[in-house]
Amino acid sequence: MIAEFEGIEQPKLDWAKNWLNTPKKLYIGGKWVATENTIASISPIDGAEIGAIYAGSAKEVDEAVASARFALNNDWKKVTRKERAAMMRQISALILEHQAELATLETLDNGKLYTESYQDDVQEAADLFEYYAGWTNKYYGENNPVEGDFLSITTRDPIGVCGQIVPFNFPIDMAAWKLAPALAMGNTVILKPSEKTSFSAIRLFEIIDEAGILPAGVINLLLGDGLVGSALARHNDVDKVAFTGSTEIGRDLVRASADSNLKAVSLELGGKSPNIIFADAPDLDKAIETSFYGLFTHKGEKCSAPTRLIVQQPIYDQVVAKLAEYADSYKLGNPFDPEIHQGASVSEAHMEKILGYIESAKEEGGTVAAGGYRDVSGDNARGFYVRPTILSDVDNSMKAVREEIFGPVLCVIPFETEEEAVAIANDTTYGLAAGFWTNDASRTHRVANQLEAGMVFVNKYGCYDFASPFGGWKQSGWGKEFAVHSLASYTKQKAIWFAY
Repeated sequence: MIAEFEGIEQPKLDWAKNWLNTPKKLYIGGKWVATENTIASISPIDGAEIGAIYAGSAKEVDEAVASARFALNNDWKKVTRKERAAMMRQISALILEHQAELATLETLDNGKLYTESYQDDVQEAADLFEYYAGWTNKYYGENNPVEGDFLSITTRDPIGVCGQIVPFNFPIDMAAWKLAPALAMGNTVILKPSEKTSFSAIRLFEIIDEAGILPAGVINLLLGDGLVGSALARHNDVDKVAFTGSTEIGRDLVRASADSNLKAVSLELGGKSPNIIFADAPDLDKAIETSFYGLFTHKGEKCSAPTRLIVQQPIYDQVVAKLAEYADSYKLGNPFDPEIHQGASVSEAHMEKILGYIESAKEEGGTVAAGGYRDVSGDNARGFYVRPTILSDVDNSMKAVREEIFGPVLCVIPFETEEEAVAIANDTTYGLAAGFWTNDASRTHRVANQLEAGMVFVNKYGCYDFASPFGGWKQSGWGKEFAVHSLASYTKQKAIWFAY
């Protein structure tokens, strides 16, 4: 008997079972569309098939783009900014009204804890629509200080039809990251979720459709595998593609843009983020605890997670021992059980990939200080569970340290000097986030300025707010999410000159 959750709604498992009885359709031009083929959805919790989605093709991509283009040039164009803001606030309220349903689908599909789905993912999705509703009438153009007897102004117009491709790790949250700023700026959207985790996005579109909030064609939903995403990126009538996912696929989307109409592309890609603990950390226990949970929540399937923990030699053994203690105490299992600390990796293939990285680290001389294997205890044998893994005695030459694992694996690297720590931290093709812990005020400025990352956290890891830009350097992406920075990527500028 699974205990009940305190302080939040209980999961809607019976409702979800009934909802999942039929294959889920695409949403194009305000209508639900079935296709010839379906893709089965396998829950990572127990390896069972829980439902199916219809798989789109180039034909449905064409239809969705045409629908979005028509809406952009007609009904959506007539909606005022005030009306647009009201629509977005209504969406936010509906997400909260259906929070337990959406969180239940998220956990069944992805394998993360129900509390993570409910309190983190769905809550933030609602908050994003509320936040960006406030931006609809606050993103101003400019009065350009030109020479001569002219008036020159710069306007910001909707960029147009936006293709948005979101990953499996935060399905509804990432959908909101993309949908909310695009709608706030008056664009139309074609959303393509991961075929592994499409259900929460489908339910979100159902909720919006049932409420009749948006004109037909303003939002469209494509389902299917990567071929659908590729067709969307290559389409000549799509004005922008926004993507969150792997760097490899990000490169493919850039090529697709170049081979078609040179559409705008924004990319939030991979990471191998460093997190440095100096021996003079102001609170070592807090630094260790925050570093552990910063990685191992959401099963480590987070692009900005602090996957490389770089620890000064005098405290290295102490840190590794404490991390191993945390890892060994973790309970893995059914993510609908409130006593469980970690759910299942998103798929069997992804689990095998994670385990492969662990084996490679061992072969290259690394030590498994905790975990390092598939958890098959009890009912877990039917699902895809990887024990929280601490790899010590590793360095930047190893495959597991250089490549993005995207799972519950923490690499702990020793260092002697500040210069060495910074060099190790920056020795990566990625540059999404970085953090460090020190009680030296001069070092905080010095190291923060040297770290090559789009976000740097000092004596903390993982500070996120809609008012602060999210995004990386190097091969971690192009552009920024959140705040005015995200809005810029969903508009195009026009300079207008008036002669007198």
